[in-house]
Amino acid sequence: MHTRQQTAVADTHADAVNEEVIYQHPLLFHKIWELSSTATDSRPGDVWNWHYHKEVEFIAIVDGHLAVQTMQDLRTLGPGDVMVLGSSRPHRTHKASPEPIQYIVFQVDLPRHFDQSILPYLNLFSELTQPLEQLNYIFDEQSDARREAHALILDIFEESQREEAGYEIAINSSIKLLLLLLLRRDNRKTLHAMGDSGLTRFRPVLDYVDQHLGEKIAVDDARALLNMSYHHFIKTFKRTMGIPFVDYVNFNRIKKAERLLLTTELSIMEISFEVGIWNMAQFYKLFKRHNQHSPKEFRLRMRG
Repeated sequence: MHTRQQTAVADTHADAVNEEVIYQHPLLFHKIWELSSTATDSRPGDVWNWHYHKEVEFIAIVDGHLAVQTMQDLRTLGPGDVMVLGSSRPHRTHKASPEPIQYIVFQVDLPRHFDQSILPYLNLFSELTQPLEQLNYIFDEQSDARREAHALILDIFEESQREEAGYEIAINSSIKLLLLLLLRRDNRKTLHAMGDSGLTRFRPVLDYVDQHLGEKIAVDDARALLNMSYHHFIKTFKRTMGIPFVDYVNFNRIKKAERLLLTTELSIMEISFEVGIWNMAQFYKLFKRHNQHSPKEFRLRMRG
């Protein structure tokens, strides 16, 4: 089991490199790989540079010991240990002992995996008030949760290596199981759970958006369904759903566009109109914000 050490980290993390993560699959928004070294490849104490990325990172140790340093913490992980690092959190690692080391690094853009059915839980993982590494206490205190998370990460790695039929479903399912594990094992309520009443209250709005994606959707039309004032609706929707109303609408428009790109022969302009975006420049901008590729590149990559 890992050892944890509080440390006063110097300002060196201010020079951290913003690392661009190249996804291994354009719809899974993740990168996972294995790192290993023999006893002579590197010496204990050889430190990698500070870096960060918008993706959340999970580290799962198979063999050996790895020291992981964040802005507030320094901990040494051993075989079977797991650690989570929040989005855009500077960190660096180094080999902590002379023996060979083997571990899995899993980087994932978590918000991309919140489909419409679980979008209300997005606010729990948005890191608006504190980073996700606050949840590492779960792995410190609950050995069964640590084993389960470790197994899920290894499953994701093996699925990504084999790429057998349906591996995307398996990886997506394992990511959601990781989220569920963190949510249900959070005994300290670090993640503030949202009651069913919030989702129930906004159900008419969610249904309205789903049924009118091909049309203009105005805030006034949505808030009128709940008899709310404009400002109260905007504030309450974001607090309940974890995402602004306009972003929620655009998220669903782009998800529908993805489906149409994969399943129809409609032109990109026709798809843009079909999802209620009549400005092509705006459609391209929104699509690339969610996919890192243009609609044409997305269609070619997925069909290729």
